[in-house]
Amino acid sequence: MYLPFEELPIESRIWIYQSNRKFTDEEMTEIESLVKDFVENWSAHGASLEASFITKYNRFIVLAVNQEVQAATGCSIDSSVSFIQELEKKYEVDLLDKMNVTFKNGEFIAHKSLIDFKKMAKEKAVSGTTIVFNNLVNTIQEFNEAWEVPAEDSWHSRFF
Repeated sequence: MYLPFEELPIESRIWIYQSNRKFTDEEMTEIESLVKDFVENWSAHGASLEASFITKYNRFIVLAVNQEVQAATGCSIDSSVSFIQELEKKYEVDLLDKMNVTFKNGEFIAHKSLIDFKKMAKEKAVSGTTIVFNNLVNTIQEFNEAWEVPAEDSWHSRFF
């Protein structure tokens, strides 16, 4: 069962998928429609999940489930990953590679491999104050408080 993202409890579980490129506005319109259809029918062992999603910066898809009502199970999580893989094929993007870093570079959003980001840190092209997207957050509350943070306040700090 779909609910608006802001109506889910802050303890709701989230999964963040970042694209290796910015989606066009037309692609985002399609993607949001596809994701909403998926979320409306998302279930665990036949029980509808109280779920939602948001998109950010034409790059991120965030799925959320209220685990207090019905927990996402292995099968329901697998179905979401399969859905994300379908989006990857349709839009020729990478949404599942966790070995990439997305960060703010002035007013732009940059996406680099972890190796390239490490090199940039060593060359001082990015710093501990560079805003990074910490996709390891697990709840809406963590997302609100610790998703966009200075690199020095995230797992990226080991590069500085």
